[in-house]
Amino acid sequence: MGTQDCSSYTGLPWKHSIYVVLLLSHLCCVQVWAQCKILKCNSEFVAATLDLGGGAGREGGNAGYCSALRSYSHCTRRTARACRGDLAFHSAVQGIEDLLMQHSCPKTGPTARPRRPTQVPISRDACFYEKSYLQREGKAPEYLHCGVFGDPHVRTFHDEFQTCAVQGAWPLIDNDYLYVQATSEVLPGEVSATALTKITIIFKNWRECIEQQNYRAELDNVPPAFLDGSITSGERRGHHSLQVSTGPGRHAQINATHIGTTLVVRQSGRSLSLSVRAPRAIVDAFSPEQDLQLCKWGCPASQRLEHPPPQPGTDAYTHCASLLPAKDMYFQACLFDLLTTGDVNFSSSAVAALQDARGMIADTGRVHLLTAAATSSHLSCALLTLLIVSLTDVTLSFLLEQSV
Repeated sequence: MGTQDCSSYTGLPWKHSIYVVLLLSHLCCVQVWAQCKILKCNSEFVAATLDLGGGAGREGGNAGYCSALRSYSHCTRRTARACRGDLAFHSAVQGIEDLLMQHSCPKTGPTARPRRPTQVPISRDACFYEKSYLQREGKAPEYLHCGVFGDPHVRTFHDEFQTCAVQGAWPLIDNDYLYVQATSEVLPGEVSATALTKITIIFKNWRECIEQQNYRAELDNVPPAFLDGSITSGERRGHHSLQVSTGPGRHAQINATHIGTTLVVRQSGRSLSLSVRAPRAIVDAFSPEQDLQLCKWGCPASQRLEHPPPQPGTDAYTHCASLLPAKDMYFQACLFDLLTTGDVNFSSSAVAALQDARGMIADTGRVHLLTAAATSSHLSCALLTLLIVSLTDVTLSFLLEQSV
C-alpha cells in the first residue's frame, strides 16, 4: 500500500489515525500473521461451546464453559510468540481475561477436550495409502525425500542441504502419523565431530490401520524388529500396514503402507543414518506446535556449519572423489566428515545416503544436489556450448551467402 493511499488519513482524529496505522502495520506483516494461529484458537473455542446450554458461563451450573475458556487461554499462550503485534490475538487475550472474571471461572482447572469430528467408517482401501490416494485424486501422490547422516548432514524434504552442529535429541519428523527423533553425540577422542548414535521412530495410532508401534536403533544395534519383538503390525485384509525387513550389513527398512512411507536405518562406520520417502500430504500433516522438524525445516540457523572449500590433490579429496565422482553435496559431506574425523570409514555414510536417495527419488535429475561451484561450472559449459553453436550458425550463414 503506497504513500498516496496513506496520505488520505492525515485529516482523521489522532486516535483514529493510531488505529489506522496499527491496522496497516498488521496487514503489512503478512508473514508473521500467517504463522499466528489465533483463528484456530477462536474456532476451537467456538466448537467447544456449541453444545453448551443457556446456563453456560456459571462454574456451578455449567463447568464446561469455564473449561472451554481455560483451553482457549492455553491455546493463545502456545501461539503467543508468533502472534506478537497481532491485534486479533491481543483482543482475544484481553477478552478471555474479561470472561474469566465475569463468570467467576478459576484460571486453573480442567480444560475442554477437543471437539472431534464424527468418525466415518474407513473404506476398504484406506490402509493402502497409494491405492486410496489414486482412487480419490486420480493421480499418484507426490513423494518427498529426507536423508540424515554423518556429522550430521541433513537433506530436507525441500532439497536443502545443511550440516548441523546439533547435539542431543532432536526431532527429525513430527506429524500426525509419525514421530522420528535422532540423538547426536560428540565422538570420543580429540575430534570435534558429532555422530548419530540413536534413532527412535514412533508410528502413531491411526484408526483401524495400526495401533502405536515403536522402533529404536542404537549404535552397533540396528534391530530387525520393533521394540515389542514383532516384525509386522496392523493386519488388514491379509496385509500388514507395518513391516520391518533387513538388508546387507547393519540395515533395516520399515514400510508403512497406510501412510505410503518408507524408512531406512543404517549404520555406516561409527554413525547411524536415516533415509525417508513419504508423500507430501503426510509430510505436511502437522500442527503449529510441531514446527521443530529437521527434515522439514532443516537445523536452526545458529546450528548450521559452513563447509571449507575443497582442496584438490589432497588425500581426502582423492578418496572422496573415488567414491563419489559427481562433485555434489554428498561429495562435500564426504570431505567434511573425513577432514573432521580423520576416519576413512566415516566417509561411507555419504555413499550410503546417496544410494538411498537414488532408490527413493524417481526424478534422477533431483538426486544430486550440486554445490555453487559445480553449478557455475555446468552453467559455464552450457554457455560455452551455446556460444559455439551460435558462432557455427553465423559462419555457415556467411559461407552460404558468399557462395551465392
